[in-house]
This record gives sequence, C-alpha cells and structure tokens, in this order.
Amino acid sequence: MFLAGDIGGTKTVLALYRQQAGALVREREVSVPSREHARFEDIVEAFLGIDPPVLRGASFGVAGPVVDGACRTTNLPWVLDEAELSARLGCPVKLLNDLEAAALGMLRIPAEQRVALSTARRGRDGMTAVIAAGTGLGEALLFWDGLRYQVQPTEGGHCDFAPNNAEEDALLAYLRERFGGHVSVERILSGPGLFNLWCFLRDGGRAPMDEARQAIERAPDPSAEIARRAAEGADAMCIHALNMFCRIYGAEAGNLALKCLSSAGVLVGGGIAPKILPFLQRGAFMDGFLDKGRFRELLSRMPVEVVLEPRAPLIGAAHVARSLA
Repeated sequence: MFLAGDIGGTKTVLALYRQQAGALVREREVSVPSREHARFEDIVEAFLGIDPPVLRGASFGVAGPVVDGACRTTNLPWVLDEAELSARLGCPVKLLNDLEAAALGMLRIPAEQRVALSTARRGRDGMTAVIAAGTGLGEALLFWDGLRYQVQPTEGGHCDFAPNNAEEDALLAYLRERFGGHVSVERILSGPGLFNLWCFLRDGGRAPMDEARQAIERAPDPSAEIARRAAEGADAMCIHALNMFCRIYGAEAGNLALKCLSSAGVLVGGGIAPKILPFLQRGAFMDGFLDKGRFRELLSRMPVEVVLEPRAPLIGAAHVARSLA
C-alpha cells in the first residue's frame, strides 16, 4: 500500500492506494480540517487506525518550502520531517511542495477535466508554468528533461504584487497600509484575497447594499459569499471584485509564463479556479495574461488551461510514493 497526502492550510487530505495491473487504485480517503489538529502525525495515526497496513512508500504535498527533507508549513504551526515520518510509518517518505505534487498530478488528468482559456495548442517540450490559488498562492515550473517530467517548486506567491492600472495602484497602497508593509501577490490571489479586494472597494467609497455588507462581513467565509453573489449577477460590487481578482490572476500567470518562457503552456489549478470558472472564461483573466506590452504576441502562442480535478496534488503524491518502493 502507498500513502499520499495533500496538506493545506484549510484541510488535509490523506489517501491509501494499492497497485493493480500497473495502475494506482484509491482504497480510502479522508479529509479533515487542518487547524483542528496540533500535529500532522495525529491525523495520520487516526487515519491508519490501530491495525495499520504495511506501507511501501508515502509522499505528502505540503503548503510550504521543503528544505533538506523538512518543511515548516506556511499557514500552520506544523513541522514535518522525512526522517521522522519514515521512522514512524516504517517506509520511505518524500515531502513535496504542494505545487510540486499538484504539477505531477496534473500530468495525469484527462482532457475532460481541463478547460482551455486560450486556443493555442499545448506541446510537450519546453517549460510549463503551474499556478494555483487556494488557501494561498502556489507556483511551480514543469519541464520535460528528455526522459520524464521534472518539477521545480517555487515560493513565487510571496513575491511582490505589481499593479497594472490606476485602480490597482490604489489597491497596492491600500493593502500596504492594511498589512503594514510588504504586499505579496498572495494577499490578493488566495482564499482571503477576494475579501481583501471587496474591502478595498468598500473602504474606497463604493457603498454596498446594507444587506449585502452584513451578509459578507458576517459570513464564515466572506470570499465564498462574495463569489456566490457575483455568480448570481445582482451585486455589482461583488462582480467588480471578482473581475479584479481574475485580471490580477491572469497578470500573475503571465508574469510566471514570461519568467520561465513557458512554451508548453500554463496550467491553472487550485481550489478557487473551478469555483469561478465562468468568470475566468469571460475574458478578464486572459486580458491580464496578455497585457505584457511587446510580449503580448509571444504570450498569445502559449496555451492556458484550467485543471478542474481537485485531487491533482493527491494523485501526484501517490505516484511519487509508488516510486519510492
């Protein structure tokens, strides 16, 4: 058996896989709120039970930088270590950056689980840029080395937010004051980010309806409430906030595409994109992506796809776990 995990700031997903006729088959899976547990090991032990299966390999995609086989998670008070987990589980263990796991999983997602935002055709050779907004913002590079795909994880989501118009200039100034200095692009392109955009519009003089303001500010997940109201089409301020989100998402995807010259395309993953797919398809995302001056034509030749499969990080981790056996 192989153990795979997708460890995020909001939830942790674990799954057991077995090998059958050369393929990996998922036996069982659990998803638990990450913040309800003091240690990752507690989740693993509860999942495996009092009579745990014999494991041949385990791999976990973690939201945070993996350095020398260890990771201090970005949005959780957890420290994970390959050697300690290997001793506990009795098998080889590999920690991956969450976008590293997601990128490897995306390679195995069928065409029906991908939606094209551009008409360019994706090739195998060259770099592929991978970007995924969820609890945070992840970025990675995927490339073919002549034998297999390799992934280079990054912490690009924590790079500076770069405004592209007067409204975004004002947004940067607002967020700099709100957060007391550095403004990463993750402050916008993440679960809390859409609410930050809405607050910018609210505090900048746009007056939401009293009912809408109360519903959003009191919601357990304000960003989800904003997205829901935008999808219904009756709340102009929520629509504007979500369109800003999509344009900035596209602009950051374009930045990543230029930095790695992603001739093989751009893959958009994460938990947010499938939920706002109609807005991504309306043009704001690609407008931001292509708005790169003299390099607009180059970017227009790069295919852009949204990956809908939420288990991509888990699938990637499972295949890495199998490779350890």
